[in-house]
Amino acid sequence: MSDAAITGGANTPTIASDSAIPPEELDRLTDDIVVALKSVYDPEIPADIYELGLIYKVDIADDRKVAIDMTLTAPGCPVAGEMPGWVETAVAAVPGVQSCAVTMVFDPPWDQSRMSDEARVALDMW
Repeated sequence: MSDAAITGGANTPTIASDSAIPPEELDRLTDDIVVALKSVYDPEIPADIYELGLIYKVDIADDRKVAIDMTLTAPGCPVAGEMPGWVETAVAAVPGVQSCAVTMVFDPPWDQSRMSDEARVALDMW
């Protein structure tokens, strides 16, 4: 089974081209998943988790199950136990997604270089 992957870094996702999902559907799923991720906010920072660079990897399997690797701004974040559920709920609601599982990772550690310009502007205004 092949997968499609959205991988981040500095919020420049790329899509693996070996998916059995038709390209137009994969594009729609990718766009809708990014919108869903952008609906989840870190309650302590006025920016969404996607723009903050907290999403490290999104795999869309051929059966449309989504696996996400994400991190937190700090391992001791007060919502560490809740945020993965918020992400799973948001992404699982995307039409065509069968399920979503989130794995918390802390390697590499998050730093501000992972934020988008949009997140930087939000923080500057904060």
